[in-house]
Order: sequence, then structure tokens, then C-alpha cells
Amino acid sequence: MRTRPTLSWTPPEDLPPGTADPGPVADVLAAGGVLVLSGAGISTESGIPDYRGVGGSLNRHTPMTFQEFTASARARRRYWARSHLGWRTFGRALPNAGHRAVASFGRHGLLAGVITQNVDGLHQAAGSEGVVELHGSLDRVVCLSCGAFSPRRELARRLRQANAGFAPVAAGLNPDGDADLTDEQVADFRVVPCAVCGGVLKPDVVFFGENVPPRRVEHCRELVRAASSLLVLGSSLTVMSGLRFVRQAAEAGKPVLIVNRDPTRGDRYARTRVALPLGDTLTAVAGRLGVPLTP
Repeated sequence: MRTRPTLSWTPPEDLPPGTADPGPVADVLAAGGVLVLSGAGISTESGIPDYRGVGGSLNRHTPMTFQEFTASARARRRYWARSHLGWRTFGRALPNAGHRAVASFGRHGLLAGVITQNVDGLHQAAGSEGVVELHGSLDRVVCLSCGAFSPRRELARRLRQANAGFAPVAAGLNPDGDADLTDEQVADFRVVPCAVCGGVLKPDVVFFGENVPPRRVEHCRELVRAASSLLVLGSSLTVMSGLRFVRQAAEAGKPVLIVNRDPTRGDRYARTRVALPLGDTLTAVAGRLGVPLTP
């Protein structure tokens, strides 16, 4: 029997409380060598909802798994219809103060790197360089048959041509760019095949139930080993893909700091969790350090 991946986590009562003091974050950044690990919470101020926060998309939406996507043409039609509509909003999202602060910290030599669990490309849009996209990016598409990559904008053009007039009203948008639509709204949607071989197209992202490529994981582990500390921004760390790097840093005796309003699965490994909004917190930290934000 196939089981669904872990999507939720209930905080135990013995977790240490969060703080409203961003000072520890400023202190580790001032020391340099900080590795940033960001999650969906850093993009909520750009209009992209998170999974598990207040009003998070998991309250109304269960993400499609890799197994569902590959096994069912009907599931793929539902995914691409919803994703095609969601991309119109998702693809226009702009970096917020949190992304700009991370880019500024990097530009001033305070960071050892940036790993993001997000698939929105907003760190790069803000000016961060060398970002490791742990779960891939929605702006690329890959063929599951021949392995050819293509830009998402090209697929969007082909889907518009194949589905002229497709403009249903969605109930909401999810962190993976998936718009909430009913089965009736997607029933007539036409999916297009790979332009190279006619195979099945998939966004170049790691679905729930799919493994992060081993080389990518090892690259992230190398970044953790080289860093002086780990700063987690806007991630509940519910899934192991991000939590393992927190554990690695803690086991190596490196300071772990978390900025997230709600408790996280990594709190017990952290020196502190700052329970404040990300944009305001990172802007305040940048001010303390005399680091101007990127425009």
C-alpha cells in the first residue's frame, strides 16, 4: 500500500519558546560565513502563500505526489491546468524585503551560500548569486522520456495555443504555483507533449514523494560543512529535505538560528528562533549592520 509523504507536524509541548529579539541573527551575520536555508515563509510577502502557516495552503489543498503525476494522464491534466493558470500570477511575483536583505548580505560578503526550498526564483531575482534550488524551479520543464529541458515560458505559450479561452476563476494559489480549480473546470484542458520526443512533460521541481537528486543533497552538505553557522528563514522544517541540514549543522557544533513566526521541527536544534515577520526582521538586521538593501 502506497502512503502519502509527511505533510504536517504537531509541535511537542517541550519546545523552547521563540524570541522577539533579532539581535542574535545580527550577531551571527556580523561574524560572516552564514549559510541561509529559506522556505516558503520568505515568499509570503510577495503574494505567494506558504504551506503550513496561518492560512497555509495545506488547510485546503493536498499537493500532488510524484507517483500520482507519473501514473495518471488524468492527474497530469489536472496538474497542468491548475499550474498553467497559477503561473500567470506566480510568474509575476516580485522579490520582497526578505529576499533583498539576503541578497544584500551576500553582496557584503556575510554569507557562505543560499539554499532555498522554494521554486519561485525570487532569491535570484533579488540579486542573490549561486543559489541552490533544493526542490528545483518552476521556470523550467523537463521531459520524463528524453530528459530535454525547456523554458516554462515556452510551455506556457504552447498551452495557451492549445487551450484558447481557458480562464476559469481559481479559489486560491498555492506555494507550488498550483491554482485551486475544480475537476469540472479542468475537464477539457489539453496537455501538450514534449516538443522533442512527444513524451510526458513535468516541471523541473521535486514533487512530494520524490527524492531530491543525491548530487544536490551532497552539494548542500558541503555548504553546511564549509559554513560557520546556519540561518533558517521561513521554513517549518517539517520535511526531511531541509531538516537534515539543520541536524548536520547542530551535530557539527555550528550555531543554528531560525526566523519563523511559528514553532518548527528544527527548534530543538537551534540556538534561538526569532518569532517575528521575516521582511521586517531582516530589514532591521540589515540596518543594525549598516547593510543597505538592494533596490
